[in-house]
Amino acid sequence: MATKNKSLEQRVIDFIREQNLISGGDRVVVAVSGGADSVCLLHILARHKKNWGAELHVAHLNHQLRGRESDADAEYVSRLAVKLGLQATVESRDVAAYRDGEGGSLEEAAREVRYGFLSEVAAKCDTNRVVVGHTCDDHVETVLLHLLRGSGTAGLVGLRPRSILRSADGRQIEVIRPLMEVTRQETVSYCGRYRLAPRSDSSNESPSFLRNRIRMELLPVLRSYNPDIDGALVRLAEIAADDVSFLEQQVSLLWPEVVSEQDGALHLDTDKLRTRPAAIQRQLFRRAIKQLRGDLKDIEADHIETMLQALSKPAGKKIYLPDGLTLHTEYKNLVLTPTRTPVCPLPDIQRTASVHIPGCTDLSGWRVRAELVRESDGGDNGLTAHLDMDKVGRKMTVRRRRPGDRFQPLGMNQIKKLQDFMVDSRIPQSWRDRVPLVCSDKQILWVVGWRIDDRVKVTGKTKNILRLQFERLI
Repeated sequence: MATKNKSLEQRVIDFIREQNLISGGDRVVVAVSGGADSVCLLHILARHKKNWGAELHVAHLNHQLRGRESDADAEYVSRLAVKLGLQATVESRDVAAYRDGEGGSLEEAAREVRYGFLSEVAAKCDTNRVVVGHTCDDHVETVLLHLLRGSGTAGLVGLRPRSILRSADGRQIEVIRPLMEVTRQETVSYCGRYRLAPRSDSSNESPSFLRNRIRMELLPVLRSYNPDIDGALVRLAEIAADDVSFLEQQVSLLWPEVVSEQDGALHLDTDKLRTRPAAIQRQLFRRAIKQLRGDLKDIEADHIETMLQALSKPAGKKIYLPDGLTLHTEYKNLVLTPTRTPVCPLPDIQRTASVHIPGCTDLSGWRVRAELVRESDGGDNGLTAHLDMDKVGRKMTVRRRRPGDRFQPLGMNQIKKLQDFMVDSRIPQSWRDRVPLVCSDKQILWVVGWRIDDRVKVTGKTKNILRLQFERLI
């Protein structure tokens, strides 16, 4: 970390070099609001751009939220860019109208519109790198903000020197933060020293924004308990960052073994997942979401914990996540899809096939293993069942459902229509014609994945037990 006896300017330059944030010949967009932080950053970069041969382009967005004050900010940034000999893009967007159309908070709308604008400017400048003036104070406030919103360990990381963000238009930009070791008061002092006269944003004093209340109300209280609470939170963020980095490395090694992609959906092997520590499971779920969406916006700890609980849910359950993502539970997989349309995991049962008893039978994407056992091992699950051999007989077939099918579900004392059973069991409609039915000449013996017929269950009087196991081949 840079030492305090160096000038602010030198500390920022050293930080850029240590973190390799800007290299020789880089073309970068500098986001400048007109406030002390971004003005300080721009001034330092402009003074030293020849040192690394970087090409700077100033970007300012008028959010049209503060009337003449916003217009004056835009004029100030334009004049500053000219004074520093830099090209600038200064535009306006109606953030309030965007919020009315998209919903959510004004703060979130402003952020989405701003990064969309910065992404557009970066594309026009033939780069994806955007430099912003976030300081150590912003970092501390972000950690507290995430903590208050119920974030997990990943949220405690706060801001990083560089990160990848996806704008609303789908573009990805690399956000660079050279002022991470600089305080807000230091940027104000720097601007005063060079008579830069930065603008003051009146909305930063509004208690209607949670971040402002954290800065103006919560942090002063915390500092009364611990004068170095800022340093404590920075250290917490560093530890969290190290922990998350280690988990990400472990997940990268595990990913090919556990996750496969089919038709735009991610299939997660539940058996392999269950054997891993919960910390790895959580990080893997986060990575899966990010792979489908490009970011983790609006994903909170509660969402990840709900996904964790899905590992013990039966097939056919659905968990809805932000931005249309849906987690479906299957026999041996969790399937994460970018829409709410369930992906059917079942091979199509194209014909009725006889089952070899004992032996193996391959049919329409399934392999059926049948063996006589002395006792039930209690291993019944979606794809394994134990039946009373003397009640089912040795002639057995596998087929798809037919109109009028009925059976007596385990635990019930009366016959039920198969259609009603599937509805009550919440089997997705698109799956129902693909659910394998194990049948004798007289009745349905097993609705594979859900329930055997009560009349063929193993009891204390059973002499011969048939163990059936279904295994997917595709």
